[in-house]
Amino acid sequence: MADIFERLVKNYGPIGEHRERAHGYYAFPKLEGEIGSRMQFRGQEMIVWSLNNYLGLANHPEIRKVDAEAASQYGLALPMGARMMSGNSNNHEQLEKELAAFEHKEDAILLNFGYQGIMSAIDALCGRHDVIVYDAESHACIIDGLRLHPGHRYVYKHNDIADCEKQLQRATKLIEEQGRGGILVITEGVFGMAGDQGKLKEIAALKAKYEFRLLVDDAHGFGTLGKTGAGAGEEQGCQDEIDLYFSTFAKSMASIGAFIAGPRVIIDYIRYNVRSQIFAKSLPMPIVVGNLKRLEMLRTMPGLKEKLWQNATKLQGGLKERGFDIGKTDSPVTPVYMKGGVEEATAMVHDLRENYHVFCSIVVYPVIPKGHIIYRLIPTAAHTDADIEETLKAFTETKAKLDAGAYKVEAIPDMADERV
Repeated sequence: MADIFERLVKNYGPIGEHRERAHGYYAFPKLEGEIGSRMQFRGQEMIVWSLNNYLGLANHPEIRKVDAEAASQYGLALPMGARMMSGNSNNHEQLEKELAAFEHKEDAILLNFGYQGIMSAIDALCGRHDVIVYDAESHACIIDGLRLHPGHRYVYKHNDIADCEKQLQRATKLIEEQGRGGILVITEGVFGMAGDQGKLKEIAALKAKYEFRLLVDDAHGFGTLGKTGAGAGEEQGCQDEIDLYFSTFAKSMASIGAFIAGPRVIIDYIRYNVRSQIFAKSLPMPIVVGNLKRLEMLRTMPGLKEKLWQNATKLQGGLKERGFDIGKTDSPVTPVYMKGGVEEATAMVHDLRENYHVFCSIVVYPVIPKGHIIYRLIPTAAHTDADIEETLKAFTETKAKLDAGAYKVEAIPDMADERV
């Protein structure tokens, strides 16, 4: 019999194998200071493009005031216990009511976290005879939720409506043969890596030919898209066709938690069957009160979203003018595609941080194919014109170095923190 620990330490995985050189710099970096467009990293000020603080609410004085007052009034313990048992409150129910109204749905349920929340919701919604049809580039939380599903699941090529219809045909045929079961289609409002919106309107139109329900993960669209900020469904004019709308508070709301909105009878079913909430302590009161304030500001301060889009347009337009490939993004998420290996990518990141003071996230193999690099920039309402111009200059100069082979190194530069 093998020792499970022995097997693990022999193979830390394709990312973990670099931990001794990467920890604290390329992986698990520590940004310090007040949350904003410029923060401290290893004693140097950086222009930060790695925070999903879309509307700039994280350090807004009104938010800080409400958070502090709520923490002082309630502490982090209240309410104690799971919502179903002893952890419910008027504030929790008020937040659910306001979220449902904002998303034009009958009801909503709060979730402690987005990742485990949607996983558990998929588990609660689908039985062994049901079939799930989902986009190939769905977020990891959806994929892990699918792993809990005991029935069939069919994947369609990313945003490929013809292939989506093909998988719906397969699912329909299987259910007809079984004589029972239903179909749930899952996609995203905005795909967080590439920044392109899911084709919600086109998928919804397939309801005229096939019987299915639609679950949309709109983590990056909530607060950033649509006339009122209600998300990708509002942006595309098909919010009513989304049966279950999911989003997290960790991005536009700059907080913790998530929610699902939809028909009252289905939300009630989820409320009484979603294991990640039934067996978990309720969201602490200061977080709930803080989220009520954040939602109020999202609704009543459209200038925040307007500023976000001004910055996103300037950044994306500036990159395209300089010949950079930013793909098909139609959201604030700004990917910059380049060619190179993991070693070149990390050497370029090191140059960007140490010599240009620009901090952004990199995506390399195994998340994407070998030989490719994605730099993901997240513009926010808090960024300035100076932030954008300095970043465009830094990318122009470092891209020239990359193309000239200046970053070709034998191994990832060793920048790891010493850990005790």
